[in-house]
Amino acid sequence: MKTLVLSVAIACVATACATTTSPTGRTQMVGAVSQQELNQLGAQAFAEAKSKGPISSNAKQNAYVRCVVSAITRQLPPGAQAGWETALFANQEPNAFALPGGKVGVNTGIFTVARNQDQLAAVIAHEIGHVVSRHHDERITRQMGAQGALQILGALAGSRYGEGAGNAAMQGGSVLAQTGFLLPGSRQQETEADVVGQQLMAQAGFDPRQAVNLWQNMIVAGGSRPPQWLSTHPDPQARIAELQQRSAQLVPAYEQARAAGRRPNCG
Repeated sequence: MKTLVLSVAIACVATACATTTSPTGRTQMVGAVSQQELNQLGAQAFAEAKSKGPISSNAKQNAYVRCVVSAITRQLPPGAQAGWETALFANQEPNAFALPGGKVGVNTGIFTVARNQDQLAAVIAHEIGHVVSRHHDERITRQMGAQGALQILGALAGSRYGEGAGNAAMQGGSVLAQTGFLLPGSRQQETEADVVGQQLMAQAGFDPRQAVNLWQNMIVAGGSRPPQWLSTHPDPQARIAELQQRSAQLVPAYEQARAAGRRPNCG
C-alpha cells in the first residue's frame, strides 16, 4: 500500500493531480489526465467498441435507449447535458456502460432484466453516475501510479467489464481492457454510482423504487452462478437493502419531478 501511495504521488507530481470531493462527499485523487484527454480516451474506447460490434439495427429499441439517456442527461449540469451518444449492441449479456465525453453503450441483453423504462433508467443512470463521479479519472490516476501510463486506456475502459474485455486485454492491450476496474475501491465506486444514479433517475421522473426490482431481476437471471460482474459489485442483498432505503427517501423527489412535468414516455 505504501508503494502504491508513493507511486500515485510521483505520478501526480508529474501530471498535476488534485484532491477533490465526489458527489457523495468522498475524497478522491484525480487529474492524472486532463478532461479533454479523458474525453478523447472515452471517444476512442467507444469507437473501438462500435467497430467490434455488432450494433443492433432495431429502430424501436434504439429509440427507447436514446429516450431514457436523454431524460437522464437533462438532469446533469448545463455544460454536461448536450452531445450524448448512444449505441445499442446486439449482445445477449445484460450489461451497459458509460464513458467520459458523453458515451453510453447498452447491450440488448439488458432488456431481459430491465423490463420497463424505469428499470432501464436505473441501469443507465448508474453507469452515468460513474462518469459524473469521475470514477474513470480516479481509476486512471491510481493506475498510473500503480502500473504506469501504459495502462491508462485499460483503466478507462474498465467500465465495460466482462469476459470479452478481459480477452481483449490478453490479446494485445485493447482500449477496452478491464485493467484498472478491479483495483481496490471499485466496490466503493459501485456503491457511489448507485447513490448518484438513483438520484438522477428520480430527478428525471423515473421511479427510484424500480432500481430494487431491477437488481432482483438480475439476481434471478444469474441463477446458481451470479453474473461475472457481480464479483466486483457490493453484495447483492446488501445492495438491494440500500436501494430500498434510498428509494423511500427519493420518492418525494420523484413525485416533484412528475409534478413539474418530467414524465418520460420512452416505452
